[in-house]
Amino acid sequence: MNLRAQIEALETLATLDASLAKLEAELRREGDVLSDKKSQIKKLEERFESTRASVGDMDRTRGELLQDARHMSLQMERSREKLARCRTERELNATQREIEELRKLYRDRELEIEKINGLAEQARTEMDGANSEREALMGDLAKDHQVTNRLDSLERDVSAAREQRKELVKVVPPALYRRYEMIRKRRGSALAWTFQGTCSACHISISPMSFQRLRRGEDFDQCPSCQRILYYREEPAPDAPDEQAAGNESSK
Repeated sequence: MNLRAQIEALETLATLDASLAKLEAELRREGDVLSDKKSQIKKLEERFESTRASVGDMDRTRGELLQDARHMSLQMERSREKLARCRTERELNATQREIEELRKLYRDRELEIEKINGLAEQARTEMDGANSEREALMGDLAKDHQVTNRLDSLERDVSAAREQRKELVKVVPPALYRRYEMIRKRRGSALAWTFQGTCSACHISISPMSFQRLRRGEDFDQCPSCQRILYYREEPAPDAPDEQAAGNESSK
């Protein structure tokens, strides 16, 4: 495989890698938005279930307290009946103390029931709020079919690009590909070109000897500054600024 063919293969691979990186970044962003909403929905559902269990416990406790209060109310009625039958002062005092103690216990139960009613109402309000938030997010997800479709499209594009990349890698000599990958993982991009003696990636001047060797098409070189694989290009890309001007601008 001659040098020109290797350059073309690397250029195609570099272009594909740049496109694939953008696709993967967009896929992550879109996926994160969707995952975040699903995560919020799950947390709201857990909060709803936890609160509902607490309300169930409070309802059971309130039922037990109500039963105690009814029992105490019956006991007070019996004590009042007993009070009417008292014949001695001692019996009268004992029955009155019994009634007073029952009244105190009954008031305590009423206060506990009132407190539980307040907490249960607060919990039910929280349940309603969590359920409303969940329904709103579920509605958003239902409307976000465009996001889902976009994710599906991105996944197909990424998959196709990865398959295309596998085929391109087969064309690049293994040693050159390993070098390319090592630099790409470290720098984000691995390829640079020179037209008038400066690196297109970092705009640093290369030595005249290296430039002449690249110009003769003898081999690749490596930028002494950014370490990218360097090759000679007959003319700059149509959309690229003049290399020498860029190099002069960076030296100011």
